[in-house]
Amino acid sequence: MPSSVMPTSTRGDGHPSPIAVSAIGLRKSYGDKTVLDGIDLRIPAGSVFALLGPNGAGKTTAVKILSTLIAADGGQAQVAGHDLAADPQAVRAAIGVTGQFSAVDGLITGEENMLLMADLHHLSRAEGRRVAADLLERFDLVEAAKKPAATYSGGMKRRLDIAMTLVGSPRIIFLDEPTTGLDPRSRHSMWQIIRELVGDGVTVFLTTQYLEEADELADRIAVLNDGRIAAEGSAEELKRLVPGGHVRLRFADPAAHHRAARALGEATRDDEALALQIPSDGSQRDLRAILDRLDTAGIEADELTVHTPDLDDVFFALTATATTVPGQSKENVR
Repeated sequence: MPSSVMPTSTRGDGHPSPIAVSAIGLRKSYGDKTVLDGIDLRIPAGSVFALLGPNGAGKTTAVKILSTLIAADGGQAQVAGHDLAADPQAVRAAIGVTGQFSAVDGLITGEENMLLMADLHHLSRAEGRRVAADLLERFDLVEAAKKPAATYSGGMKRRLDIAMTLVGSPRIIFLDEPTTGLDPRSRHSMWQIIRELVGDGVTVFLTTQYLEEADELADRIAVLNDGRIAAEGSAEELKRLVPGGHVRLRFADPAAHHRAARALGEATRDDEALALQIPSDGSQRDLRAILDRLDTAGIEADELTVHTPDLDDVFFALTATATTVPGQSKENVR
């Protein structure tokens, strides 16, 4: 495959979906410390991919490799259809990177930071001013544009940082823990910005320690542990990997509650609340099986709620030890 051709995968509707980032067997070590131990990634264009993991798991190292800041020790990768090793300059031209620590120069104004970035992208003076003005308005920084960036709040600096990243119109953006240190309001503002970027067709590769952030934003999530991908999938798929999910049925009629308990033999009874708790992974198939058993017995529940483990449970289960969830391979879980 030519390095300039973006690979594809098949969407659910049968149409090909371009792959923005793909990696096979990426490895990186520092001395005798293996940071990445052969990870595979496949990220469709126009999606949000979140890489989770504890401190030191290798998240930032993965971003640095894929954004050409450091070289991998082994494996292959393509970003925006370009081979990482053979054509790193083409990769750099297609991406934007915002790290954990702001690249904003606090000694100059927000506008001057933007114009400096425009110069680095070799935009003409007029085009640079137009792009800077558009982005400052988009990120609600017009009123602060003439003020030194050192006077900005953390949220404003982060917005300026991403605005600077967008000067070159990248189609793939690496955000390495972009909301670290932000207050909840600023974090939610950043989430909205990320959603808008993806709405414009941009692919976002996000690393984060905030599990709520991954749950809110990501189409797919991978959990990195001990240098390997312990599990990968949508938030809902990952939540079904750990035990504890259940369906709770509540009845208004004690007789119906009693009959349902007999029909669903594995249920845990709560006679005071007239409720039953049945182990379940929360899938549509599992719910249908429970409801079919009730229908067969001529019973109708007054209330049904599905309880699934959250990403905190997944994270702790997958990163507590070097082993993964029982019954799951240490390779990607799809």
